[in-house]
Amino acid sequence: MFRKLFFQAIMASTLAFIAALIYRRIYFFATEADFYKVLSTGRLAAFCILFCMPAAFLYYGLFRWLGNKGESIFNFLFSIVSFACVMIPISATLPLDVKFPELFPGLAVPMVFFPAIAWYTLNPLFKKTSV
Repeated sequence: MFRKLFFQAIMASTLAFIAALIYRRIYFFATEADFYKVLSTGRLAAFCILFCMPAAFLYYGLFRWLGNKGESIFNFLFSIVSFACVMIPISATLPLDVKFPELFPGLAVPMVFFPAIAWYTLNPLFKKTSV
């Protein structure tokens, strides 16, 4: 079971990373605000991986410990942590040479939810089906 969760975390990280890259590009063309120094490609990849991999461990632990109720508890906790992480880009201190710092939350806040959205999107594909 953990092998499936590991691959789900890798796929969710990849999907969230691709969505973040696309969103960053669209946001740049819409606002002409370049936050590449603050949100580099490496940082985006690290955020997605560091959010999805612990989620796989937590999901596995809760499912093993609580059975089917573990999934509901995991979904609740994952959503709460995603909402709590909104404070990270809101409270971030940007370098003084960054233009339009007031536009940074508009870029980063939606990206906080990309790993959770990717996880919930891919979850049905990785579930065991019994027919």
